[in-house]
Amino acid sequence: MRKGEFFMPRTFRLKNNESIYHVMCKSITEVDLFKDADDKKKYLSLIKKYKILYNFKLYGYCLMDNHLHLIIDANGSDISKVMHGINFSYALYFNKKHKRCGHLFRDRFKSIIVANDRYLKTLSLYIHNNSTDIIEYKNCPEEYDFSSLAIFIGKRRDHFKLVDYGFIMSLFGKSIKIARKNYYELIFMCNEEKLKQKIEFEDEKSEYKSERKTLVRNFNSDDILEFIASKMNISKIHLYMKYSRSLVQAKALVVVLMRSLCDFKSIDISSTLGNITQARISKLSTIGIELIGTNEKFENIIGDFIKCYA
Repeated sequence: MRKGEFFMPRTFRLKNNESIYHVMCKSITEVDLFKDADDKKKYLSLIKKYKILYNFKLYGYCLMDNHLHLIIDANGSDISKVMHGINFSYALYFNKKHKRCGHLFRDRFKSIIVANDRYLKTLSLYIHNNSTDIIEYKNCPEEYDFSSLAIFIGKRRDHFKLVDYGFIMSLFGKSIKIARKNYYELIFMCNEEKLKQKIEFEDEKSEYKSERKTLVRNFNSDDILEFIASKMNISKIHLYMKYSRSLVQAKALVVVLMRSLCDFKSIDISSTLGNITQARISKLSTIGIELIGTNEKFENIIGDFIKCYA
C-alpha cells in the first residue's frame, strides 16, 4: 500500500438475534439479479432451505429483477449467517446457469432493524407496493407471482410454505377477513414514495414491544440424539456409528437439529458424533433439509422437538 492510501473499513452491522429486519439486496449495476422466473423460483427455494435450517420467520418478500426485499424475524438466529447462506448459494447457481463469474450482489446485503409495529406495518405495505412499478401489475400488484402480497390477502396459496403472515396481519384487524380487506385497501391508498418516506424517517431507536416469542438456541445435543433415536425407533448408540445407509436419515435429522437449535458449527457436530468429516456433515445437512422440506413425516420435527424440550 502506497503512502497516503488507506482502506475504508466495513460499516458495522447493527444486529440482534431477537430483531425483525428489513433486508435489501441489489445486483451489481450491469447484471440483473434475476434473468427469468426460474431464477426467482430458485431464490425462493433457497430461502426455504435456510428457513428450515435456521428456523427464522419470513414476514414478507418481493423479488424484482435487480433487487429484492425481505422481512425476516431472526427468531434467535444470526441474520448474517442466514443471508450469507442464501446469497452465496444463489450466486453459485446464477453464475453456473448463466455462464459467468465474479460478483453478483452489490456489496453485502443491507439490513435495517424494525423498531416498532407502526414501522412494521408501513414496511410490509411498502415492499408489497414494489410490484406496482411493473407496468402490467400497476393496478393489480397481487397478480405478481414473486411477491407475498397475494398470500397475505388470500388470493394465492403459499406453494413454498414460506410466509408467516399471521403476526403482521394481526396488526391490521381483529379477524383475518377484516385484516385482509384493510390491508388491500391501504396498498392503493398509499403510494410507494409516501411509504418510503415514512420508513426512512421512522425513529428506529424506539423500543419495540410485541407479543413475539424468540427461540433461544441453547438446546442440549444429548436431548436431540434421544429424540431422533426415539422418532426413528433406533438405539441412540447407532447414531455414533461411522457409516450405515440405514441410518442416513436419522443422522441427517440430528445434524439439522444441532445446527438449528444448538447453533452448532460443523466442528461441534463432528466432536459430538465422533469420527465424521465436515464434508459428510454438509452432505447430511442437505439431506436433512430435503427430508424436512418434502416429507410430511418430518415436516414438523423441529417444532415437535421444541415442544418436548423447551
